[in-house]
Amino acid sequence: MKQIISAKEAASLIKNGSTIMVGGFLSCGAPDKIIDAIVEQKINNLTMICNDTSFQDVDKGKLIKNGLVKKVITTHIGTNPITGEKMKSGELEVEFYPMGTLVEKIHAKGSGLGGVLTPTGIGTILEEGKKTVEIKGKKFIFEEPLGADFAIIYGSKVDKFGNVMFEGTTRNFNTSMATAAETVIVQAEELVDCLNPDSVVIPGIFIDYIVKGGEV
Repeated sequence: MKQIISAKEAASLIKNGSTIMVGGFLSCGAPDKIIDAIVEQKINNLTMICNDTSFQDVDKGKLIKNGLVKKVITTHIGTNPITGEKMKSGELEVEFYPMGTLVEKIHAKGSGLGGVLTPTGIGTILEEGKKTVEIKGKKFIFEEPLGADFAIIYGSKVDKFGNVMFEGTTRNFNTSMATAAETVIVQAEELVDCLNPDSVVIPGIFIDYIVKGGEV
């Protein structure tokens, strides 16, 4: 059985200066209740790893808008103009990766690998300052694993053992991030006693805490 906590309790586990992975593709599958609690508690100086920075007044975008993030590692920021403004002013450091590269860096951490080789970005600014390897005449960029202190993720249904299932595309980055952080907190849209094993996407062994989505 996993410990079930409130969103406020979940946020209080995260300290200023932490590196956090935040699930969701825009607002689809984003742990919004936990994010709201982080904003309320003003936990700051964060490094956020995410697919995107959402919209300026929604979930991940609230962390940016409220100045709680010092650095974001992401794939795109086009839907949140505040992220771009803060990046241009120097208030926010933004590190970009192609989406496939970002998720493979996370996979590498979760799998205990030393890194990943990718041809994506060869001949572009993504190659600058990075090690490259040539294999059978083809050049690859070496990308290091990417982990975090905390992963805050979403699950459509979560059972009391921490097993997680997803409806449709809500799984997105949530599945990968669950494997690559020291502490993993899942926000459950619905909490059940026990999931059918055939529907489990994230085994409970990866989950440390469960937050019921309807509670704060």
